[in-house]
Amino acid sequence: MLDGTGKYEVSTGIRFLDHMVELFSKHSLIDVRLKAKGDLDVDDHHTVEDVAIVMGKCIDKALGDKSGINRYGLAFVPMDEAMARCAIDLSGRSYCVFNAEFSRAKVNDLSTEMIEHFFRSISENLKANVHVELLYGKNNHHRSEAIFKSFALALREAVSLNPRIVGIQSTKGKL
Repeated sequence: MLDGTGKYEVSTGIRFLDHMVELFSKHSLIDVRLKAKGDLDVDDHHTVEDVAIVMGKCIDKALGDKSGINRYGLAFVPMDEAMARCAIDLSGRSYCVFNAEFSRAKVNDLSTEMIEHFFRSISENLKANVHVELLYGKNNHHRSEAIFKSFALALREAVSLNPRIVGIQSTKGKL
């Protein structure tokens, strides 16, 4: 539910991905019930990709014609020494800019290269412009959390209903 309270039940087989989706739910106030079973004996790629695809499609479907929503969202999130920024436009067009690097190949059981792939996949299936930037930070866990939390807060702002917006927030009349 987009107008939820941040309740979650998440089980992907990748515990650190579970943690990121759980904190996404909590901070976006989007209720998430997600169970994925993938080919983790191969690697984490397909599971991460499929989770992002399904999340993007579900959120896009829940938005309907996007009447009355803010459309845009922006958030900066500090997580201890790390700081991340995310800007979102629910434009109906997908584009992802992801500027973050990690100093380790994995955080727990999640390949750090899959974090960018998650955001590219969710952007494509949400049909949104998603711009993520890690501004600074040293700890890879904190970097990841700041990124996912900034996405959650930016999306919460973008999907929020605004009583002053009548119809679609576009001069073209559709998104």
